[in-house]
Amino acid sequence: MSGRSPAGLPAEQSLPVQVRRLVYPDLPDVIAIERRVFPTPWSMAMFVLELSKQTGICLAAVSEGRLVVYLICSRYESVWHLMNLAVDADCQRMGLASRLLAELYDRVGDEGARFTLEVRRSNMVAIHLYEREGFRAAGTRRRYYQDNGEDALVMWRTPATLAGSLDDVPNPGPI
Repeated sequence: MSGRSPAGLPAEQSLPVQVRRLVYPDLPDVIAIERRVFPTPWSMAMFVLELSKQTGICLAAVSEGRLVVYLICSRYESVWHLMNLAVDADCQRMGLASRLLAELYDRVGDEGARFTLEVRRSNMVAIHLYEREGFRAAGTRRRYYQDNGEDALVMWRTPATLAGSLDDVPNPGPI
Protein backbone atom coordinates (compact mmCIF):
# COMPACT_ATOMS: atom_id res chain seq x y z
CA MET A 1 0.00 0.00 0.00
CA SER A 2 1.47 3.31 -1.05
CA GLY A 3 -0.09 5.59 1.55
CA ARG A 4 -2.00 7.41 -1.17
CA SER A 5 -5.72 7.83 -1.57
CA PRO A 6 -7.56 6.73 -4.72
CA ALA A 7 -7.48 10.39 -5.78
CA GLY A 8 -3.67 10.29 -5.67
CA LEU A 9 -3.26 12.46 -2.57
CA PRO A 10 -1.31 11.22 0.47
CA ALA A 11 -3.64 9.39 2.86
CA GLU A 12 -5.21 11.62 5.53
CA GLN A 13 -4.42 14.79 3.53
CA SER A 14 -7.39 17.09 3.41
CA LEU A 15 -8.79 18.48 0.18
CA PRO A 16 -9.48 22.20 0.07
CA VAL A 17 -13.24 22.43 0.49
CA GLN A 18 -15.91 25.02 0.99
CA VAL A 19 -18.45 24.02 3.65
CA ARG A 20 -21.98 25.28 3.18
CA ARG A 21 -25.58 24.39 3.82
CA LEU A 22 -26.88 21.36 1.90
CA VAL A 23 -29.74 22.44 -0.39
CA TYR A 24 -32.33 20.71 -2.58
CA PRO A 25 -30.40 21.21 -5.86
CA ASP A 26 -27.55 19.16 -4.29
CA LEU A 27 -29.72 16.05 -4.02
CA PRO A 28 -28.80 14.40 -7.36
CA ASP A 29 -25.11 14.53 -6.32
CA VAL A 30 -26.00 13.34 -2.81
CA ILE A 31 -27.96 10.38 -4.20
CA ALA A 32 -25.03 9.46 -6.48
CA ILE A 33 -22.61 9.47 -3.52
CA GLU A 34 -25.11 7.60 -1.38
CA ARG A 35 -25.34 4.82 -3.98
CA ARG A 36 -21.56 4.58 -4.27
CA VAL A 37 -20.80 4.32 -0.56
CA PHE A 38 -23.73 2.59 1.19
CA PRO A 39 -25.17 -0.89 0.66
CA THR A 40 -28.67 0.45 1.46
CA PRO A 41 -28.79 4.05 0.26
CA TRP A 42 -31.38 6.54 1.43
CA SER A 43 -34.14 7.44 -1.02
CA MET A 44 -34.65 10.90 -2.46
CA ALA A 45 -37.76 11.23 -0.28
CA MET A 46 -35.72 10.62 2.89
CA PHE A 47 -33.32 13.45 2.00
CA VAL A 48 -36.18 15.79 1.06
CA LEU A 49 -37.81 15.10 4.43
CA GLU A 50 -34.61 15.84 6.37
CA LEU A 51 -33.90 19.02 4.40
CA SER A 52 -37.44 20.25 5.11
CA LYS A 53 -37.01 20.06 8.89
CA GLN A 54 -36.48 23.47 10.44
CA THR A 55 -34.55 22.09 13.42
CA GLY A 56 -31.91 20.14 11.53
CA ILE A 57 -28.46 21.00 10.28
CA CYS A 58 -27.60 19.73 6.80
CA LEU A 59 -24.12 20.47 5.49
CA ALA A 60 -22.18 19.92 2.28
CA ALA A 61 -18.53 20.28 1.39
CA VAL A 62 -17.60 21.17 -2.16
CA SER A 63 -14.17 20.85 -3.74
CA GLU A 64 -13.48 22.36 -7.16
CA GLY A 65 -17.21 22.68 -7.80
CA ARG A 66 -17.96 19.05 -6.86
CA LEU A 67 -19.94 17.96 -3.81
CA VAL A 68 -17.69 15.45 -2.01
CA VAL A 69 -19.20 15.03 1.47
CA TYR A 70 -22.52 15.70 3.19
CA LEU A 71 -23.97 15.48 6.68
CA ILE A 72 -27.56 15.30 7.94
CA CYS A 73 -28.22 15.98 11.63
CA SER A 74 -31.65 16.32 13.23
CA ARG A 75 -32.52 17.79 16.59
CA TYR A 76 -34.90 15.95 18.90
CA GLU A 77 -35.55 18.04 22.02
CA SER A 78 -32.11 18.28 23.65
CA VAL A 79 -30.31 15.65 21.55
CA TRP A 80 -28.76 15.96 18.09
CA HIS A 81 -29.06 12.77 16.02
CA LEU A 82 -26.43 12.35 13.32
CA MET A 83 -28.56 10.68 10.66
CA ASN A 84 -26.21 10.45 7.71
CA LEU A 85 -22.58 11.29 6.97
CA ALA A 86 -20.99 10.24 3.70
CA VAL A 87 -17.75 11.01 1.90
CA ASP A 88 -17.50 10.16 -1.79
CA ALA A 89 -15.47 7.01 -2.38
CA ASP A 90 -12.47 8.71 -4.02
CA CYS A 91 -12.20 11.37 -1.28
CA GLN A 92 -12.26 9.19 1.84
CA ARG A 93 -9.54 9.28 4.50
CA MET A 94 -8.67 12.92 3.81
CA GLY A 95 -10.16 14.45 6.95
CA LEU A 96 -13.38 15.60 5.26
CA ALA A 97 -15.79 13.85 7.65
CA SER A 98 -13.96 15.39 10.61
CA ARG A 99 -14.11 18.78 8.91
CA LEU A 100 -17.90 18.56 8.54
CA LEU A 101 -18.30 17.31 12.12
CA ALA A 102 -16.25 20.28 13.38
CA GLU A 103 -18.54 22.61 11.45
CA LEU A 104 -21.58 20.85 12.95
CA TYR A 105 -20.22 21.32 16.48
CA ASP A 106 -19.53 25.01 15.74
CA ARG A 107 -23.04 25.56 14.42
CA VAL A 108 -24.65 23.81 17.39
CA GLY A 109 -22.42 25.95 19.57
CA ASP A 110 -23.51 24.53 22.92
CA GLU A 111 -20.70 23.24 25.13
CA GLY A 112 -23.16 20.80 26.71
CA ALA A 113 -24.53 19.52 23.39
CA ARG A 114 -25.37 15.84 23.15
CA PHE A 115 -25.09 13.87 19.90
CA THR A 116 -26.06 10.31 19.07
CA LEU A 117 -25.84 8.04 16.02
CA GLU A 118 -26.11 4.45 14.84
CA VAL A 119 -23.31 2.79 12.87
CA ARG A 120 -22.87 -0.69 11.43
CA ARG A 121 -20.81 -2.83 13.80
CA SER A 122 -18.67 -3.88 10.82
CA ASN A 123 -17.87 -0.28 9.79
CA MET A 124 -14.62 0.00 11.72
CA VAL A 125 -13.42 3.03 9.74
CA ALA A 126 -16.50 5.02 10.80
CA ILE A 127 -16.37 3.71 14.39
CA HIS A 128 -12.74 4.84 14.72
CA LEU A 129 -13.64 8.25 13.27
CA TYR A 130 -16.47 8.69 15.76
CA GLU A 131 -14.26 7.55 18.65
CA ARG A 132 -11.65 10.17 17.65
CA GLU A 133 -14.50 12.71 17.72
CA GLY A 134 -15.43 11.81 21.33
CA PHE A 135 -18.29 9.42 20.64
CA ARG A 136 -18.47 6.31 22.83
CA ALA A 137 -20.40 3.08 22.27
CA ALA A 138 -23.35 2.89 24.65
CA GLY A 139 -25.51 0.07 23.32
CA THR A 140 -26.63 -2.05 20.40
CA ARG A 141 -29.70 -2.03 18.18
CA ARG A 142 -30.19 -5.67 17.20
CA ARG A 143 -30.76 -6.40 13.48
CA TYR A 144 -31.02 -2.66 12.75
CA TYR A 145 -29.93 -2.88 9.11
CA GLN A 146 -32.57 -4.49 6.91
CA ASP A 147 -30.28 -5.51 4.04
CA ASN A 148 -28.40 -8.12 6.08
CA GLY A 149 -29.77 -7.97 9.64
CA GLU A 150 -26.54 -6.49 10.97
CA ASP A 151 -26.58 -4.89 14.41
CA ALA A 152 -25.98 -1.17 14.85
CA LEU A 153 -23.71 0.22 17.50
CA VAL A 154 -25.34 3.17 19.30
CA MET A 155 -22.79 5.87 20.00
CA TRP A 156 -23.02 9.10 21.99
CA ARG A 157 -20.93 12.29 22.20
CA THR A 158 -21.73 14.17 25.40
CA PRO A 159 -19.81 16.15 28.00
CA ALA A 160 -19.30 12.88 29.92
CA THR A 161 -18.08 10.87 26.90
CA LEU A 162 -15.61 13.65 26.12
CA ALA A 163 -14.33 13.15 29.69
CA GLY A 164 -14.21 9.35 29.27
CA SER A 165 -17.43 8.13 30.89
CA LEU A 166 -21.04 7.35 30.02
CA ASP A 167 -22.47 9.12 33.09
CA ASP A 168 -24.85 11.40 31.14
CA VAL A 169 -25.84 8.89 28.44
CA PRO A 170 -29.46 7.74 28.78
CA ASN A 171 -29.86 4.00 29.40
CA PRO A 172 -26.49 2.69 28.26
CA GLY A 173 -26.79 -0.98 27.40
CA PRO A 174 -24.67 -3.95 26.45
CA ILE A 175 -22.38 -3.51 23.49
